[in-house]
Amino acid sequence: MKIIKSIAFLLVFTTSFTAFSQSADEILNNYFENIGGKEKLEKLQGIKMYAKVNQNGMEIPLEIIQMKDGKQMTLIKFQGKEIRQGVFNGDVLWGDNFMTMKPEKSDKENTENMKLEANDFPSPFLNYKKKNYTVELMGKETIDGAETFKIKLIKEPLTVDGKKVEDVSYYYFDADNFVPIVVESEIKAGPMKGKISQVKMSDYQEVEGIYFPFAMSQGLKDQGGSGIAIEKIELNPKIEAKAFDFPEEEAAAAPDTDKK
Repeated sequence: MKIIKSIAFLLVFTTSFTAFSQSADEILNNYFENIGGKEKLEKLQGIKMYAKVNQNGMEIPLEIIQMKDGKQMTLIKFQGKEIRQGVFNGDVLWGDNFMTMKPEKSDKENTENMKLEANDFPSPFLNYKKKNYTVELMGKETIDGAETFKIKLIKEPLTVDGKKVEDVSYYYFDADNFVPIVVESEIKAGPMKGKISQVKMSDYQEVEGIYFPFAMSQGLKDQGGSGIAIEKIELNPKIEAKAFDFPEEEAAAAPDTDKK
């Protein structure tokens, strides 16, 4: 009887181990296949998203541009003005100051951390081993009623206050269709340091053979967030390289609104 129980336990253990160790790679392979395939993702040169963010009941139009070589920017259109944020040309990170409307360069630390993000286009999981990233399947969790696979992603260390810190994110892949629906990571700096950032994604739609989430929300875990509705996605947009460069003349010529 004990032998039978031992065999039964061994079978259950082996089955559970096999199911759990259907490695993160198998889940990621299903993910890539379901959203269009690795080949199409590798051919992408850039993405431009037209979106609206809901901020306290107000809808604000956005244009988000991400290029394969790391260049990126977000254009916020508000009250007749176009405000540039998170603009990066591969060397300089800058954005418009909301108070003065002058373009300002970011500090060295943030700039160096931004350079690492060039590896993440169009997905940090694409060829992750070549990037020296590691992934680990943590098991299953239920998120907003959906069963998910929880995958831990460790990327290159970030620099925070002059020190190298681990860059870890947790991706929750829907167990039915293998697309990420939640991403969580710890905020490393600023007033929200130590809190958990949470991004939720849904409404996956096809754009030229590749599926993207058209509904997102971003905020702190368990505290809700700002909703982002994607209206249109353009693949391989034609953007002049100089659009990402820091406008030295504009910064010098801008009126100093701080002085009366």
